[in-house]
Amino acid sequence: MFLGIPIEFYFFALILLFVALFHNHVLKTALIGLAIVSLYKIGYAEFKTGTGINGFADHLVHEWVIITNLLCLLVGFALLSNHFERSNVTDTISVILPNGWKGAFVLLAFVFFISSFLDNIAAAIIGATIASRLFKKKVHIGYLAAIVAASNAGGSGSVVGDTTTTMMWLAGVPPIEVLHGYIAAFVALFVSGYFAAKQQHSYQPIIRSDKSKNNIDWGRIFIVFFILITAIITNVVVNIKFNYLADYFPFIGVSVWIALFILVPLRKPDWSLIPGAFKGSIFLLALVLTASMMPVEKLPPASWYSTFGLGFLSSAFDNIPLTALGIKQDNYDWGVLAYAVGYGGSMIWFGSSAGVAVANLFPEAKSVGRWVKEGWHVTLAYIIGFAAIMLIWGWNPIPIPK
Repeated sequence: MFLGIPIEFYFFALILLFVALFHNHVLKTALIGLAIVSLYKIGYAEFKTGTGINGFADHLVHEWVIITNLLCLLVGFALLSNHFERSNVTDTISVILPNGWKGAFVLLAFVFFISSFLDNIAAAIIGATIASRLFKKKVHIGYLAAIVAASNAGGSGSVVGDTTTTMMWLAGVPPIEVLHGYIAAFVALFVSGYFAAKQQHSYQPIIRSDKSKNNIDWGRIFIVFFILITAIITNVVVNIKFNYLADYFPFIGVSVWIALFILVPLRKPDWSLIPGAFKGSIFLLALVLTASMMPVEKLPPASWYSTFGLGFLSSAFDNIPLTALGIKQDNYDWGVLAYAVGYGGSMIWFGSSAGVAVANLFPEAKSVGRWVKEGWHVTLAYIIGFAAIMLIWGWNPIPIPK
C-alpha cells in the first residue's frame, strides 16, 4: 500500500501511461508490465486464488477460458475479414449507400445492427474492412473510433452481442433486463455517428465502384456467414443448455476455428495474416491478464453515478473484470451497466477488444492522443447517451433472480 492505494494500481497506471506515450511499442510495454505485476504478486502480494507460484497458477487456470476465447476470436475474425474483403461485396455496398456524409453514417448504423447479434469484435472488423475499401484505406481516426463505438453500442442491449452482456445472462440476468440499454446506445450512435460521418466525408468521401467490375465471390460470402452463424449458435446453445460448462472451455472461439478448417476446401484462408493478428491480440490479452490481477475486490455502492464513472474506467481498465465485480455486487440496473461498461470502452482504442481488433487493421489508430482528440465525439456521445437513459428510463436496479 502507498497512500492507501495498492501498489498494483501504480504499476497498472504506469503501463497505461507508457502505452499512451509510446504507441509504437505497445506490445513490449504490455508484456513487460505483465511480467512486473506477476512477479510482484508472486513475491510480495497475493492473488484471489492464493499466494506465490501456486496462487499464480490457480489464477491462470481461472482466467484461461476468457483469454483463449479472445485470442481465438481476434485471430479467427482477422481471417474472416480477409474472406469478406476478397469477396468484393463492398463494391456492391458502395453503389447502394446514400451520397455524401449520410453514406458514412449508414455504414455505422449497419455495424450497430449486426453487432446486436454478432460478437462486437466481428462487427467492428467487418465495418473497418468495408470502410477500408469504400475510402481506399484513407479512413479518419475519428471514424475508426466511431466504428468501434457503434459495435460496442450495438451489443450493449443484447445478451449475445457482447462478452459483458453474455456474462450477465450466464449469471441469471434475464435478457429483457439489458434490452433498455439500447435507449442510450441509439442516442450515442446518432451523436457520434453524425460527427464521425462528417469527419470522414471531409477527409475522404466514398469512392463509388464501377458496377461492371463487380464480381462477387459467393464462396467467400458463404464462408463468412457460416462462421458467424456457427459462433452465434454456439453462444446461444452453450448459454441456454450448458451454461454450467461455459467457465471451463472456450466454446465460441474454438467453434470459429472449427468452421474455418471445415471450409478450407471451399476457399483457403490467407494464413499469412495469422502472425500479425496474433501479435496484435497478445497486447490485449496481456492487458486483460494484468487487469485481472488488480485487487479490485469491491466497487462503490451500485448507483447511477457510480455506474456512469465505470464507463470512463472501462476505457482503460478491462470491462470483463468490472462486469464480474458488478455481478458479484448485484442490485444494478443491468441495461445501464451494460451500456456503461460496453460503450465506455470505446473512448480509448485499447479499452475494448473491438478497438484492438480495428487498431490491428489500422496501426495509425494506436495513438491514444489521436484517438481521444479526433474521436472526441465518442466521449460526448457516451455522456449524452447516459443522460438520455436516465431521463427516459431512470435507475431501476433489480437483484439477479436466484
